[in-house]
Parts: sequence; C-alpha cells; structure tokens
Amino acid sequence: MYGWIWRKLPGDTRAKLLTAAVLAVVVGVVLWYAVFPLLEPAVTLDEVTVRR
Repeated sequence: MYGWIWRKLPGDTRAKLLTAAVLAVVVGVVLWYAVFPLLEPAVTLDEVTVRR
C-alpha cells in the first residue's frame, strides 16, 4: 500500500517526502477533530470495571 502511494506522489524524492508528511498531518488532524469525537460516545474509557 505504501509503495503504491509513494509511486503516485508527484515530484522527486524531496517533494514526495514533503507531500507524504503533509498528508500524514492532514490525516492526523481529520482523525483528531472529526473521527475521534464521533467515536467517543461508543468507546467508554472513563468507566472502570475493577473494584476494591
């Protein structure tokens, strides 16, 4: 998969590295601000099941 993405990116190696870094940041931002807030109600990490 990563090889396919690398071949599809335009430019030389430096341009590909810069484009890949920008794409990684964009994916991270979309996950952080759009996907994770939608999933938060379904994933209850605050509830502790271990009791003393």
